[in-house]
Amino acid sequence: MERTAAGLISRAAHDLGLRADELTAEVEQRLRHELPALWEDPDVARTAAENVVEHVVAALAGLEHAIEPDLIELPSADVERARVLARHGTPLSTMLRAFRLAEEIVLDRLFAELPRLSQDAEQVSAAARQLNVVSTKYVDRVSEQGVRAFQAERDRRLRWRSAMVNEASMCIGTTLDIARTTQELADFATEQFADLVTVDLLDTVLRGQDTAAGQSPLTLRRMAQGPDADAGGLQPPVRPQQLHVCPEGSPCAEALSSGRPSRQQHGRASGVPRAHSTLVVPLRARGTTLGVAEFHRYGTAAPYDDEDLLLAQEIAVRAAVAVDNARHYTHARATALTLQRSLLPREAPRQSAVDVAYRYLPAGSESGVGGDWYDVIPLSGARVALVVGDVVGHGIRAAASMGRLRTAVRTLADIDLPPDELLTHLDDVVLRLANEASSDPDTGPEADVGRDNGATCLYAVYDPVARRCTLARAGHVPPVVVVRDGTADVLELPPGPPLGRGGLPFETMEVDLPEGSLIALCTDGLIEARMPARATGEPPSAPATATEDPAPVMPSADPTPDIDAGLATLRQVLARPAPSLEAACDSVLEALLPSRPDDDVALLLARTRSLGADRVATWELEADPAVVARARSDVSRKLTDWGLEELAFVAELVVSELVTNAIRYGRPPIRLRLIHDRSLLCEVSDAGSTTPHLRRARVFDEGGRGLLLVAQLAGQWGTRHARRGKTVWAELSETAEFPALAFE
Repeated sequence: MERTAAGLISRAAHDLGLRADELTAEVEQRLRHELPALWEDPDVARTAAENVVEHVVAALAGLEHAIEPDLIELPSADVERARVLARHGTPLSTMLRAFRLAEEIVLDRLFAELPRLSQDAEQVSAAARQLNVVSTKYVDRVSEQGVRAFQAERDRRLRWRSAMVNEASMCIGTTLDIARTTQELADFATEQFADLVTVDLLDTVLRGQDTAAGQSPLTLRRMAQGPDADAGGLQPPVRPQQLHVCPEGSPCAEALSSGRPSRQQHGRASGVPRAHSTLVVPLRARGTTLGVAEFHRYGTAAPYDDEDLLLAQEIAVRAAVAVDNARHYTHARATALTLQRSLLPREAPRQSAVDVAYRYLPAGSESGVGGDWYDVIPLSGARVALVVGDVVGHGIRAAASMGRLRTAVRTLADIDLPPDELLTHLDDVVLRLANEASSDPDTGPEADVGRDNGATCLYAVYDPVARRCTLARAGHVPPVVVVRDGTADVLELPPGPPLGRGGLPFETMEVDLPEGSLIALCTDGLIEARMPARATGEPPSAPATATEDPAPVMPSADPTPDIDAGLATLRQVLARPAPSLEAACDSVLEALLPSRPDDDVALLLARTRSLGADRVATWELEADPAVVARARSDVSRKLTDWGLEELAFVAELVVSELVTNAIRYGRPPIRLRLIHDRSLLCEVSDAGSTTPHLRRARVFDEGGRGLLLVAQLAGQWGTRHARRGKTVWAELSETAEFPALAFE
């Protein structure tokens, strides 16, 4: 071969190619020293080693045969290897640096060969210059191809990751339920990039705390895992809803304490021995660590790379925000529900007028706990008040407003106001609450303080002696009555405006209810429960935040077609015989409610009872002091007939004082009535409107001790007013302990 520069390069490349193994080993050693990151991941290390061998062989072959750099055939797998490096998150600068280091080593070895093959310094210099040109062109060509493949793969991965993150945002957090949200995370990950997923939340976080400070080891609750079925025997030992500890020093503990994700190999992360690659990603939102998610691969799936870790982080961030929203909503809802239930009756009071059964169900949707309530209030004369109401809005504000209105109703009921007058006073209470809220300096200007102050109410008073029920409603749905023959009808009460409108009157309606009649009072959440979802065909959307309430709608005073349909269904269900009131409640809820009602529901069923003539005694009295003695005698004889001789002395004293007051200060006609109920009820009625008041008599006062005597002898006493006149009543019990009577 002619001793030219090209020939010298060819001979040097040929001789060096015979020792290609030594050369590639030297290049690999230099790369391990200069670029250790290439050798941390087994896949990347294998790719780098293969690249070194094939490029050294290709470059030496091209030089040996004097092939132009642009025509040297590059390794067929070169483009795919660049994609592998991109998928593993290897920086582009690292790949280019590897090419230059390999070029430097090969050139150094070739330069060392040239003087050995020729003594002509000018020829060696020309060959060296030509080598520089050829190697530079070759490496530039390889680098350009690698950069294009690398960038194309990075762009593809970026688009894929963005698509995955967007899809995750749509699939995770569709509700404000913590368990469902975490399961959505597990399901999405197993469909896209994991064979097995576990999601654990700190038990302290689930119990309302924002930190787990001082707890060691950390206690976690398994909230979700996927797939649901046994994944080839790879299910972890901890099952959903079970508590378990996070050992100190474990990848799980490190992720929780540092807030940084990690990649693990050989199942070290969570006791899944066949999982060859695991991502451990903390769930953090708003500065709080909520828990940890672990993503496992096993079998032939490729180990996780940096791109997978980045994807898992981005998905975990969105899932953590959804979990945190659900957590705050759950805690707020639990607080509101606790408040709501604490303000509702714990059990029905003892009374003889009606048998009752009731249900309260909070809303199952994201709208939250509302302001529905019910009540059963014993009244004087063996009567009972049945109440159902609904405060507009949801959440703690509505629950608190409900409690205030329920207290107001009980206070007004204690003074025995007729239903229409009671609702008038209750309307004033609602208006006053609205004014207080609007003038509260702590209320922000953006708050709609008036929107949650409207309410509806139905108030009914049943008298078991007269077997008559008096009702009035304020914008509330009417009740349903079922008589003994099974006929069910809606009582068309005068509508009345919702509470909070002010200035409009309420009207009462009286109906006779034979013994055994059933009266059903409910809120609109029961009879409208199935209508909104059916009408729109779409489920209700979740609020933007855990504490946001949907805009409330003031109920209409008149029934709508939807309410009419609900009332018709309620009539049909109540018309069917039921073994008990409790069973009737269950049948109503089953027939009218979906699994997750959009509004809370209050239902009150009452079956009427009666007090017959044998348990009631009535006397018409003249306005003459002489009748007082005769009244005492009549009372004594009647108590003997009833077997209540032990109460005779006390009853005579009370009746004597009440009749005397009616004769002295009231107006005829005067009537005395005894009712033998759970206790003995003594009532004296007259046509006067003056209310007697308890006062303290002085030493030389001749009067003023009568009502004091009654107050000391009776368990309860009071006055109720009718359209004409009043009734003063006292309740006496056989078990009462009467105090010693002493007067100044």
